[in-house]
Amino acid sequence: MNKPTRRHSLTLLASSLLAAFGAQAQTASTEAGGEQTVVVTGTATLRAGFATPLSTTAIGATELQRLTANSQADILATVPGIKAEGGGGEVASNVQVRGLPSSGQFQFTPLMYDGLPALSTFGLNSSAYDVYVRNDLGVRRLEFVAGGVSNLFGPGSVAGILNYISKTGGSKHQGIVQLEAADMGRVRTDAYFGGPLSDRTFYAASGFYRKDNGPLKSGLPTEGYQLRGNIVHQLDKGTIKVYGQLIDDKAQFYLPLPLDGGSLERVKGADGQTVYTANTGQAAGLTSVLPGGVTYRSPIADGVATRGGSFALVFDHELPGDMAINVKAKAAQYKHQFHLFSDGDGIVNVPETQAQYLTNRSIAGPASFTYVDNGQALAAGTRLFANRITNRDRPAEDASAEINLTKRVEMGGATHNLTLGTWLARATAEDNTLTQMYLAEFNNQPRLVNLSAGGVNYTRNGLLDPSVGYTQNKHTATRTALYLADQIEAKNWAFDAGVRVERIDASLRRERTATVTGISQGGSNESAALTSAVVGNGTFLEGEVSTTETAASLGGLYKLSKTTNLYANFSRGFFFPEVRSVGFNAQGTPASYEGEIIDQVEAGVKHASGGFTGTVAAFHSKLQNRRSVTFQNTGGGGIAEVVTLLSTETTGVEAAMSYRLLPALTVSANLTLSDHEITEGVFSGKELERKPKTFANAALTYDDGRFDASLSVNHQSRAFSNNANSAVLPAYNLWRLTAGYKMKLGGDSSLRLGLGVFNLTNSQGLAEGSPRLGATQVTGGQFFVGRPILPRRVSVFATYSF
Repeated sequence: MNKPTRRHSLTLLASSLLAAFGAQAQTASTEAGGEQTVVVTGTATLRAGFATPLSTTAIGATELQRLTANSQADILATVPGIKAEGGGGEVASNVQVRGLPSSGQFQFTPLMYDGLPALSTFGLNSSAYDVYVRNDLGVRRLEFVAGGVSNLFGPGSVAGILNYISKTGGSKHQGIVQLEAADMGRVRTDAYFGGPLSDRTFYAASGFYRKDNGPLKSGLPTEGYQLRGNIVHQLDKGTIKVYGQLIDDKAQFYLPLPLDGGSLERVKGADGQTVYTANTGQAAGLTSVLPGGVTYRSPIADGVATRGGSFALVFDHELPGDMAINVKAKAAQYKHQFHLFSDGDGIVNVPETQAQYLTNRSIAGPASFTYVDNGQALAAGTRLFANRITNRDRPAEDASAEINLTKRVEMGGATHNLTLGTWLARATAEDNTLTQMYLAEFNNQPRLVNLSAGGVNYTRNGLLDPSVGYTQNKHTATRTALYLADQIEAKNWAFDAGVRVERIDASLRRERTATVTGISQGGSNESAALTSAVVGNGTFLEGEVSTTETAASLGGLYKLSKTTNLYANFSRGFFFPEVRSVGFNAQGTPASYEGEIIDQVEAGVKHASGGFTGTVAAFHSKLQNRRSVTFQNTGGGGIAEVVTLLSTETTGVEAAMSYRLLPALTVSANLTLSDHEITEGVFSGKELERKPKTFANAALTYDDGRFDASLSVNHQSRAFSNNANSAVLPAYNLWRLTAGYKMKLGGDSSLRLGLGVFNLTNSQGLAEGSPRLGATQVTGGQFFVGRPILPRRVSVFATYSF
């Protein structure tokens, strides 16, 4: 394979540095034939993915644009080595990387845009990175570089980098306008524009506006927009790039719901219709009277709401002596809320007959169940479902900066590309919650229900308990890292080596709680639950934790022939435990805080010839001191963050291939097989939760420039909903179909009319069980609480490009 030549031009220098830190993508020819995607694994020279001692994946703008996506998960699930699901809707995707235990939320793989993290520190609260930014037509490509030297640079990543790279303007004005319409009332408009402002200055701007009643109809619509853009100015020996983002978006989130205990499929409600979600517009504004007469109205109608933006600056400059400097800085501020309906009341958690509801709660006397909206009595056979709303206010601020100095050295017949860098970040996030409990029928868009029995009113406008849980937490993390790496190129060899040292200092502030009695919701003869509330008591637990960890990586590649390369890499990395996982002891002092150590090794072969490219690799990973954090029921309706300590080990094989059958027809596939086990902790010997041993993708794609079509399938094998392995999630397949016809309109303009079908076969495969039930959840019984993948959705597109 030909080694990419070094070009000292201003443009390539900028491309090289920015690509090194995830800001740009290019292609390079190879002797194996065809074009190879260029990736840079953290240092300052371009290198084709075929020539890297790492697993790499890239998805281009055309594929991203045509991919029918409800969330980040629908895109990331196609990437080899990533298991992703988005049954919760557009945000908070659960993203897991091969061999590492996680319930999701990008815990091991930061989500980045243009080499800049969406948020620098995960775990100050439980919000996932994708709540702060959305994809649009301004994305040039997605790049995933697994492990290796990639975990040493910028914010660092023990499992690799997920990086969306933005389009930048060129010498000609170009644009795309896309209209999308789908069932459930979805309407979305996307646009991208880019071009020159002057001979040396270029712009790119993109954004969307979306309104939607789905993907599951709850009477709570979603609506919002995002604007992103960048300006690039070329200097004599470098570039300046300015990035900006503005977002104001609301999306509904969907937790698991009761399913049939035998078939594990959705069940019918009181009206005979299949129940898709327990979310309901009738709960919007649910009102609680708290101690002191304070009236609290639930903002649940806003769902997952994010308002704010970010600003970033990237500076590249070529220095004398084959040296260059790269400086990046970013500031972000978001007013963020993550309100959600739970998957039960934390007491029974499944639908109940009216008689069962009374018996399960020891309620005696003649009972009356009536609808809140009209006062009519419920029919005798109408089942009830008591549930909770967790109202969460989570503002976040973030600032980070990165400086990288690179130098090229010729030595002993090899080229050394050295990078010395530092990364600094400070992030603050709050987690202020109040959880209400209410009573409703079991139905789609369920109506709220009032209950009185034996002269006692157990509800007020459907409210069962004004506050079963309360938090007011504020966490701050400051991270400082120093790293050094060398990318070595020789005739038939390529090596990567590097080391990173990082320190985290975190502060914690959490309000203590108390249960206050003697309040009133404005009625008479109210139940004990209605007249008490869990609230803050005005005193706080405060403390600080810190630790310093070291990561190292070594990788090598041998060019066996023009078409075949052998590679291997080893890395010893770390993951700072989520700050929210740190508890306080009886003396009010924070518990111990130390890094979670991860050892990973991979070895494989890459082949590229004619229209075929493929990779096969074996991998092994070992994780120690993992602090797994989940929200679990505490009894009586409360929810708490439960920390489970464990260590894990995984061995597996991964393969990916693409073969061009005809000039316009390509078949592609990837497969990950793994044998994973918890090796230490209370669940020793068990499989990792929600981690299938087999996950795979296959696609057949046709594109002749006018007509295009793609049929793809994502397969997930059997998994368990918890680390106790007491509840099974059966295997499932998720099929997708896209098709389109492009018409030339003269010049560079065209119009494409497209169709996309998500979940073509309308599978009800289970993405997860109920994390709130933890190790107590079992398969069997009348109901099983779980979250199926989203149902079939058909979208149509009209895309005008010029």
